[in-house]
Order: sequence, then C-alpha cells, then structure tokens
Amino acid sequence: MVAELLHERGVTFSEPRLLENALIHRSYMHEHPELTEGLSSNERLEFLGDAVLNFLTAAWLYERFPERGEGELTGLRAALVKTTTLARFARELHLGNYVRISRGEDTSEARNRPPLLADVFEAVLGAIYLDQGLAAVRVFVMPFLEHEVGLILAGQVEVDYRTRLQEKVQAEHGITPVYRTVSATGPDHQRQFTIEVLMEMELLGVGQGSSKQAAAQAAARAALEAMGASSSLNSGRDIPNSPPGSSVNSAE
Repeated sequence: MVAELLHERGVTFSEPRLLENALIHRSYMHEHPELTEGLSSNERLEFLGDAVLNFLTAAWLYERFPERGEGELTGLRAALVKTTTLARFARELHLGNYVRISRGEDTSEARNRPPLLADVFEAVLGAIYLDQGLAAVRVFVMPFLEHEVGLILAGQVEVDYRTRLQEKVQAEHGITPVYRTVSATGPDHQRQFTIEVLMEMELLGVGQGSSKQAAAQAAARAALEAMGASSSLNSGRDIPNSPPGSSVNSAE
C-alpha cells in the first residue's frame, strides 16, 4: 500500500481520504462516478502541491546556496521541479502502481508516463500539506531535493535549455522570453503540446512534447540552436527534438 510506503518516509495521514484523492486521475472519475462519490480527482491537489513544492524549493535553495545569484537559483529550481525529475521521485514511491485511471488508459506505459507521475507526486504533496502542514511536506520532500541537487552539481542530469535561453536573452537583451501554448492534442494519456517561445514579438523557437514542460524545453533548445548556441548544448534523454518545420523566424 502506498500509505505504508509514505509511512516509511515519516508521513502518516490522519485523513486518509486526502491521499485517496491524490491518487485518482480524472479519467477514473469519469468512468466510475458510482465509486468516487464524495471524492475528487487529483487535479486540485496537484495545483496546491505544485505551489507548495515551488515555494519550499526556492526557500531551500536560497538558504543552501547564498553565493549564487538569481539566474543560477532559477536554473536549479527549474531542474528540481521539472516533470522528469518529479516523475523519478514518484517512481521511487511506486506511485504509478497505485494511481486509479480509466480502463482505457490503464496500461503499464500510461502508468509510467512522466506527466502522470509528476502530477501524482505533486498531488501527494498537496495532500500532505492539507493533512499536516508545510513542515511535514518539507521533511518529506527534502531528501529527494538533496539527492537531486547533488546529481545536478555533479553534472549527471540533462541540460535545462529553458534556463540557458533565459540567461542568454536576459544578458543580451535585458528581457525575459515568454512561452505560449499553441496547441494541445490527443487523449489524456497521449497528450501532445506545441509551444512557442518569443522575445517580445519575435518568434525564437517552437517545440513539441508530451507535457508543457517538455515542449517548452524543446522550444528553448530550438531557439538556442538558432541563436548559435548549439555548440554548448548536450542531448537530454527526455527532451524531444523540435518538430519538423519549426524554423525560427522573426514576427512580421
């Protein structure tokens, strides 16, 4: 049981229904309304958990690395809370085995998809926060963050193209690039996002991915390559290539 796995990490729910909600995908709600009366999908808890995680990560990095500037801290936070990182945290807890999804989507591949796992991990954080408060979430999540930041500093994780692009654009133009979702297609278990990154009104790059974060990373990578920064880029295992025809042009 997932409750036992969480208990081993110091979390015991006084309101087990919160944990139950954290493990319910919206597809399951739609398919089994008779079994989920009084419950809700994990989307609201995911929203809350995402906010809590970002705050705790930022506060911890601020204290942990007093010598680092805003740009470096932003890059570290982005690497710690991105979809693929949170999905690995979820796999350590075997959360994919316990999330309830619809029969049509219930495959081993679907249960192992990074967006689904990241969402469930954030939903669990939201549930812990509501059940026990911010301090309990901090105690629970800190070992994950400590381990991950060690890998980052050792250069054992994939490139964060989005942060690299932000640092480059800010240094050269004094502004922050903006990401815009162009489209989101496919069923819940096979979503495909297309995202553009712009500098004011100028299109820098376009990317696709199975999550908004992955698509944004692909768009940032395309932008960096178009700006002549490709020589400093490494291939990220989980970052998809830019889609065909995604050349960068200035907006008319």
